Amino acid sequence: MRIAFGTDERTPVTDAVVVAIAERGHEVVLRVEDDAWPDVGRRVGEAVAGGQADRGIVCCWTGTGVSIAANKVPGVRAALCTDAETARGARTWNDANVLAFGLRLTSPAIASELIDAFLDTDTDPDEAGTIAAVEPREP
Repeated sequence: MRIAFGTDERTPVTDAVVVAIAERGHEVVLRVEDDAWPDVGRRVGEAVAGGQADRGIVCCWTGTGVSIAANKVPGVRAALCTDAETARGARTWNDANVLAFGLRLTSPAIASELIDAFLDTDTDPDEAGTIAAVEPREP
C-alpha cells in the first residue's frame, strides 16, 4: 500500500511511524515534515484524493489541526484517533482514508497500534451507501 505521511514536527514518534509503515511492507510515497500544520494536512489529503497514495497519516501537536486541514480536501475522510479501536471503527464504518493523531499524547507503541488498526482494517461494504451520502457534492 502507498502511504502519504505528514507532520509539522519531527519527533521520535514520527520517526517510529515511518519505520512502522516500512516494517509492514508499505511504501511512503510522500513525506511532509516541518511544514505548517495546514500545509501538512492539505498536502497529504491531496496525495490521497489524487490517487498518489492509498491512505494517509498526519500528525501535529493535538492532531486536530491536521485532521481539519486534510478534511478540507474533497474526497478525504480524515479521522482523529487516540486508540486502535477508534482507528478500526473509522475504517470499518466511515471508510476513513487519512489517520490523524496528536503527538502530545501518542507514544511510539500507541502509534504502532493505530497504524496496525488503520492499515489492516477494510470498510464494511454495508456502509458504502451511508458513506456516499456524506461525500461533498458539486454546487
